[in-house]
Amino acid sequence: MSEGVKGAEASAEAQTISSQADLQFPVGRIHRLLRHGHYAQRVGSGAPVFMAAALECVTVKILEQAVNAARDDNEKRITTRHLQLAVRNDEELNKLMSGNIIEQDSDSDSDSNIDSELLPENTDEDSDSDSDIDSELLPEKTDEAQ
Repeated sequence: MSEGVKGAEASAEAQTISSQADLQFPVGRIHRLLRHGHYAQRVGSGAPVFMAAALECVTVKILEQAVNAARDDNEKRITTRHLQLAVRNDEELNKLMSGNIIEQDSDSDSDSNIDSELLPENTDEDSDSDSDIDSELLPEKTDEAQ
């Protein structure tokens, strides 16, 4: 056999540590971040595998709860509201994420969570005038301008 075939056989057998550990999270990247983050002088080979497994476990738990919350709302997409509900309704996740803030979607309608009773009522007078502009900032009208 030629060397090209041997090289192809060797690369076909190569597996990532993530695939060996049956994980989706990148063990190699976590290992690099642990080494370059100066968390310790030395990092063992099992530490990034364990950390990747722990991160994957927490992520799966949060996403599972968020999917259930989305299904309860009859929605097909998980929003930040569903993530918030998932975290806050689970005692362990709530304790873990107590110091974190989950931002609201920027593309969602901000008025959708506000009760209609709390919103100002639109009248015909408001539609005629420019309600967005403060009247204090406008120059005063004089008789000459009219």
